[in-house]
Amino acid sequence: QVQLVESGGGLVQPGGSLRLSCAASGILVSTYTMGWYRQAPGNERELVARITTGGRTNYAVAVKGRFTISRDDAKNTVYLQMNTLKPEDTAVYYCHYAPLPGNEYWGQGTQVTVSS
Repeated sequence: QVQLVESGGGLVQPGGSLRLSCAASGILVSTYTMGWYRQAPGNERELVARITTGGRTNYAVAVKGRFTISRDDAKNTVYLQMNTLKPEDTAVYYCHYAPLPGNEYWGQGTQVTVSS
């Protein structure tokens, strides 16, 4: 059974940092493209960052240069390091993978709130 469990969210002031973790079970994160998405109230869920099996990364324009996605194969965990956080980064962040088109797995989400 596949499980993706996010952690690391919280309340942070603008300009601060957080690191999100996505611990996977039932799959090896090294064998799939893994992604982080986010959804703010009233908005659609959007892609934040992705990392391929080969380690290639891509980012949404809004977070490029501030966020870094990485993977620890020994821990079977994907991370999202978020620096220079802005209020508009406030959202629920989800870990994601899709072994096949239309067959998607999501974590339960972790809330990130950026506010003074």
